[in-house]
Amino acid sequence: MACEIGRMNPFRIEKRIGIRAPAERIWDVLTDFAYWDQWNPHETRVNITLGFGAPVQLLESVPGLEDREVEATLGEWEPNGQLVWLEKRGFLFRSTRYYEIEELEPGSCIVGNGFIFSGMRGEGFHDKHKHKLRSAAETIAERLKQRVEG
Repeated sequence: MACEIGRMNPFRIEKRIGIRAPAERIWDVLTDFAYWDQWNPHETRVNITLGFGAPVQLLESVPGLEDREVEATLGEWEPNGQLVWLEKRGFLFRSTRYYEIEELEPGSCIVGNGFIFSGMRGEGFHDKHKHKLRSAAETIAERLKQRVEG
């Protein structure tokens, strides 16, 4: 997945933020799924078990879009590095949701969270809703930073 995340993709939305904490601390918050509701207002009722191909269930609430139940599959996860899930959202539409931790030096990381859309309908969804999704990614990044550094 790391290669796909790094590729140029016109249907991608991402927010990166600096967090003053070790990657292990960020990973602990990211994988404490029972407490996501306390810092992530847009992905709640999270049910994920770390394991390749494991089911991912959550409620996605993005202002300006209808709330929706997400039924996805855990694509990749790497302790202290990345958490990625994949969702087929209908005919000609797939999405990838990811969190990525890059440790710059001990106690200092850049954390990215974003969406990648593929397929013809994915392009249309991206074009229509990119501003709402970007705002959600920004809120998630800020709230994660507050949670980890707080």
